[in-house]
Amino acid sequence: MQATVYKSTGSWYTVKTADGETFQARMKGIFKKNDDITSTNPIAVGDQIAIEADDSDANAKNAMITDILPRTNYIVRASPHGKNKKHIVAANLDQAVLVCTVKEPRTSQGFIDRFLVTAAAYHIPVILVFNKKDIYRDKELEKFEAIEALYTGIGYKVLLVSAKNGDGIDEVTELLKDKTTLMSGHSGVGKSSLINALMPGLELKTKAVSGWSGKGLHTTTFAEMHDLPFGGRLIDTPGVREFGIVDIPKTELSHYFLEMQPFITQCQFNNCLHLNEPGCAVKDAVEEGIIDPDRYVSYATILDSIEEETY
Repeated sequence: MQATVYKSTGSWYTVKTADGETFQARMKGIFKKNDDITSTNPIAVGDQIAIEADDSDANAKNAMITDILPRTNYIVRASPHGKNKKHIVAANLDQAVLVCTVKEPRTSQGFIDRFLVTAAAYHIPVILVFNKKDIYRDKELEKFEAIEALYTGIGYKVLLVSAKNGDGIDEVTELLKDKTTLMSGHSGVGKSSLINALMPGLELKTKAVSGWSGKGLHTTTFAEMHDLPFGGRLIDTPGVREFGIVDIPKTELSHYFLEMQPFITQCQFNNCLHLNEPGCAVKDAVEEGIIDPDRYVSYATILDSIEEETY
């Protein structure tokens, strides 16, 4: 029997079959010992799996996971349990939504760029959704417009919404319809409030941003998938403060900065890292204003972090 993983709490998984039957499932021990699985979680939300129902208790609706089916894609980040370990955030995605904010708390460009790089490496399109429009004044709106111009110029979809008063929710709904979407972002950006706006009646718990630190408080503990009432599925993930990059070699990083792609083949050296090498077309594009200098700084910063994580 085939099913989809809707929630993972470590040792137990909530899974749902095509006809809507839900089971609480456990892994066979063989998966835990499989040397090919290098992530901290061999099974992720969104995975397609094979299960065998446990008939010993008809009321319990328990099952055993007997196989993990091949993934079309997945997205990973450095595990919070160790810098050299990786954690699969979700699998079998059509797209990802990164929820951002200009204030309370401010989402840094470095965080956005790390997420975009990781998604690009796994061929997952990203939509940037800036929440909390209702608290933005002229200063914040100017910041948003600059960010919007930067990322739409690269090719990303950027939206400004308010989960609180419903502004822009219809447009988000259209983008999510009939697709499997990962939703991520810093703690406190309003992911839970946004999901509640998209799915009235779900009533996910929300918390205010911590006043003394300006940092968001975690409200989601485990990744969980929800069936959207208008079609499609949405994977809610715990808020993250950092998005550690794994499995991307230094020489490949520039390939995942979309605006750098046209210039990479024009560099004098095939293994150009676009730092101090002569004849670098990427650095020329930065100096000519074709590539945004702040994005180049993000690139150099991420490149340096990959060096640190490698050794």
